Amino acid sequence: METIVRVAVHLGCFALALYAMQALNYEKLIRSGRVVQAQLLYLLVAMCIALLSAQFLLNLVIKIHV
Repeated sequence: METIVRVAVHLGCFALALYAMQALNYEKLIRSGRVVQAQLLYLLVAMCIALLSAQFLLNLVIKIHV
């Protein structure tokens, strides 16, 4: 059960990170012809934000629960 909650929190944070990153206008930073690299960078940054926020939330819940 705990694993399902962890996966759900990570996926939820990833969805929120993708949603929040839509506010950025990163198209101005892309070199011409580098669209695939920019999309990869976009996903990696979203994954990093999601991982950090999910770990924070899970650790916060564990500290409060104990």
